[in-house]
Parts: sequence; structure tokens; C-alpha cells
Amino acid sequence: MVSIRSGRPQKTAMLIARRIVADIKRRGLGPGDRLPSEKLMLHEYEVGRGTLREALRYLELSGAISLKPGPGGGPTVEKPDAVHLMNSLGLVLQFEGAPFSTIVEARVGLEPLMARLAADRITDDQLVPLAESVAKMGENLGDLDVFLEANRAFHDGIAWASGNSLFGYLIDAVDGILAGVAVGVEYPAHRRAKVHQAHAGILAAIESRDPAAAEAAMRAHVIELATYLRKKFPAAMTTPITWESLG
Repeated sequence: MVSIRSGRPQKTAMLIARRIVADIKRRGLGPGDRLPSEKLMLHEYEVGRGTLREALRYLELSGAISLKPGPGGGPTVEKPDAVHLMNSLGLVLQFEGAPFSTIVEARVGLEPLMARLAADRITDDQLVPLAESVAKMGENLGDLDVFLEANRAFHDGIAWASGNSLFGYLIDAVDGILAGVAVGVEYPAHRRAKVHQAHAGILAAIESRDPAAAEAAMRAHVIELATYLRKKFPAAMTTPITWESLG
């Protein structure tokens, strides 16, 4: 075993998992493509069956492959999504004892930058669903479920339109954590109307390709939200993030 920067030894199975992922890239494999048989992989990686299977199980839990039993089965390449990041991040935050406010503060810091980048980089195709989410929210302010769905689509759309895939996956993952820990947080009709108004302003700035205005509008929006949550739902803000509650 070798040591990583934390000083902790790295398990052989983890090293093999990383080699498998490197080989997936080297061979140009993508979702749906089959990996070699167990017999061939045992020969190629020169490890025991138990170590190889542990490496494959790790990759399965990480979303990089799926394992299909029976004839015609075996390891198949997949594409990890934000659910896997959410699970890892949620677990880390639970052991850190991090409260709900951790997520709120992170969004206050990050989302203005995402909006700024989106105003500069968004494509016409990305603008369409963003505008649709604002319209959908405005037309359904009386329906909380639709409001929350449109709200999530709007912020998710901006994150991906930033042109930075880390922001996209991060907001997807954070949304999943929020869905699990934001118990007791309410959005009455007047609050929903304010959110819709804020989204419309952010959208207008992005449509105008005005990065500074988009950043300022998003900052005002997320700061207002954070202030609202701290004032109205202080107990929710201190609720610990737990892995079992993730959305």
C-alpha cells in the first residue's frame, strides 16, 4: 500500500479502482460499454478475486459502473451523477456536525458568481428552460410543489449555464441535501411572490448578457433568503445535516 497526502495508507482495492477508471478513459469507453471479464481483469491487474471485487463494488457505489449478475452480465460503464456527490458530501457534513446554515451560507457565497458567469456564457438553448422556470413559477404561485420545482430548476439552470460543471454538480448535490434537512421551512404566498420577482430580475440581467447586474441581482436574492431563514426559522438553520435525511 502507498500513502496519500493525509498520511493514511491507500487500500490496494482503491488503487485498482483508480486503474480501472484510468483504463476506461484510455480505451475511450462510455456509458453502456462493457468492461473485460473477471478472468481477464484478474490477469491484467494481477490481484486476487477478493481485491478485484472490492474495487468493482467501490466503483459501483461511486456510480462509475453497474454490476449485472448472471450470463451476459458483468461490469458495465456508467456515468456518475450528482446523487453520488450528494451522498459523499452529506456524509462528510454529518460527521463534521454541520448545520443547515452551512448550505445556506455556501449558496450566498457561490451563486452570485454562478450568475455572473452565466450572463457571460449562457447559450440560447439554455436560456429557454431558464425562462420557462420563471414563467412556470409565476403562473403557479399558489402551488407549493410547483413553486419548489421551478425554484430548483432556476438555480440548477444557472449553475450549469455558468459553464463550470463543478458548479452544476455542486448545486444539484446541495439541492438534494436541502430537500432532506429543510424540515419546517415554509414559503407563504407573499414570500413566493418575492422569490418570483427576484428570479425575473436575475433572468432579465442574464438575458441582457450583463454579468455585473446578474451577480448583483443574485447576491441580493440569496442574501434576502438567508436573512428570511435566520429570522423566521432559526431552529431549522441549526438543524444538523444527517445522511439518512438526504433527498
